[in-house]
Amino acid sequence: MARRTSGASQRGVTTAEYAVATAAGAGFAGLLYKLLSGGFGNKLIKTLFDHVLSLLGLG
Repeated sequence: MARRTSGASQRGVTTAEYAVATAAGAGFAGLLYKLLSGGFGNKLIKTLFDHVLSLLGLG
């Protein structure tokens, strides 16, 4: 039979998990911003739109 742990020993774990996920999300957003705001991002977006337009027969 499994033992049940009390909720008091787990207090704050969820908050810490949210903090880690928020920090990871902010770091990923910052990385994407740096990549897409430079010349590489402009070329990537232009290539993507050109490809989509050619698939639709508009380009």
